[in-house]
Amino acid sequence: MRSGFATLVGRPNVGKSTLLNAILGTKVSIVSDKPQTTRTQIRGVLNRPDAQVVFVDTPGIHKPKTLLGERLNDTAEASIGDVDVPMLVIDATAPLGTGDRWVAKRVPKTGMLVVNKIDIADRDVVISQLLAASELDFSEYFPISAVTGEGVPELVDGIVARLPEGPLWYPDDVVTDVPEAFWVAELVREQLLAVAREELPHSIATQVTEWEWPRIRCEILVERDSQKGIVIGKGGAILKETGIRVREQLPEGAYLELFVKVDKDWQRRAKALDRLGY
Repeated sequence: MRSGFATLVGRPNVGKSTLLNAILGTKVSIVSDKPQTTRTQIRGVLNRPDAQVVFVDTPGIHKPKTLLGERLNDTAEASIGDVDVPMLVIDATAPLGTGDRWVAKRVPKTGMLVVNKIDIADRDVVISQLLAASELDFSEYFPISAVTGEGVPELVDGIVARLPEGPLWYPDDVVTDVPEAFWVAELVREQLLAVAREELPHSIATQVTEWEWPRIRCEILVERDSQKGIVIGKGGAILKETGIRVREQLPEGAYLELFVKVDKDWQRRAKALDRLGY
């Protein structure tokens, strides 16, 4: 039996969360095309007859503009050390830039480099990206598509081959260690990003403040009064549609209440970030 930890790191929007969900065959990490969708370490557990792999999804490493951004980077970088398989994920559709190289310097060269989104990149572009990535001098390279699944089984086999023999870190029926309340708050944030699209400010946070099943109360935090109306939408349309989409992913009978609250400049205040768990 092989067991161990594998970390997914990279810049924002390279598809780390989509890849984790594809590997596990179920959704454990929310996804969006907005930067900094993932804000904490999300653990997903892959159980096979021959191995258990604990994957760690991390926030995208970026140039921070707020205290929240600094903490997200710290969270991501802290996950790189002391794991069995560190993986740098890059985007096949975007040229290898200074940001990718900056992140690459923080990942051990014994790690893997994963080129994602090959399903939407021309073959010649993928080859060029792999050639450019070879300059980073990683030990293995995997072109994959987290959306179609192409190359993902080979990537997982490569990860398992690197793991040491060891015990199960989680019971074999566990897929994630994310608490239910945190997961519901994340679903609300994910669906807000999907429903409101470009109108939604990036500076929103969500937290479950009451849980008395089947009643769940979730607060949506914004930084300014002007953002509150955007999140609610005309006649409450945004909030209503968000609630419908989240309830579709919850057990039958769940009663979800959504409230919008202004917490001025929460991204820049240490106490507010501590309270939200960032």
